[in-house]
Amino acid sequence: MSLSSFLTNLVIPANLCIALLLLGAVFYIARHRKTGFVLATTGLCWALFWSLPASSLWAGGRLEQLHPWQPPASLPKAQAIVVLGGSTANSRANWFQPSIGDSTVSRVETAGVLYQAGRAPLIVLSGAALDGNVSEAQMMANRLEHQGVPGRALLLETRSFTTHENALYTAELLHERNISHVLLVTSSLHMPRAMAVFLKQGIDVVAAPAPAQITVPDEPGFSFWQPNMRALSASRSIVKEYVALLVYWMRGWI
Repeated sequence: MSLSSFLTNLVIPANLCIALLLLGAVFYIARHRKTGFVLATTGLCWALFWSLPASSLWAGGRLEQLHPWQPPASLPKAQAIVVLGGSTANSRANWFQPSIGDSTVSRVETAGVLYQAGRAPLIVLSGAALDGNVSEAQMMANRLEHQGVPGRALLLETRSFTTHENALYTAELLHERNISHVLLVTSSLHMPRAMAVFLKQGIDVVAAPAPAQITVPDEPGFSFWQPNMRALSASRSIVKEYVALLVYWMRGWI
């Protein structure tokens, strides 16, 4: 397990809460009751913090707002559109709503709209096979062709499992074709790290994120301060981004 994966799994709110509760119980049984109480309370507070919609809107919203969504007509033309595989909160249209299905739909739809708007003549799809034999790149290609994008306009990078590898292997394909200016498509939450990694590879990249997910839902009764299990579950993605940004910086990848 990589350092990034270890740290992410460790500080995921539900995981850390359980770990601290168990550790607190051990200290309590060992007659270090004050330490045990502090550990258990810290775990519960960490989970409670991330179960509040206000926490996601604050911490995740800050990342999304660094590269806000823009209509295709306002984006410059480029030599290619690069789309990264992966998912954020299961591609919910809104962070606090139920999952709407496939993990790459919002990114694929964004890339398709950009292509149809004439922003670039080529779409580069990046992502290896996470489950089974079909790569994320191929799955995205299938959906784009279903949307009417011709196969000749699609270029697949199928080796990458991480954002760093997305940039590394995609940069190789781009350099081979003398492509230096691209539009980068990923989730708004993931965009700050993705932009930094591609810039590190010497690619002139413009952010073209999918629409923001961490927004206040238009529904009666929504409360910023009422604990929400969907917010707690989806907070994993926010925590992952902050931890990954730290690890990528430490490793010199951004």
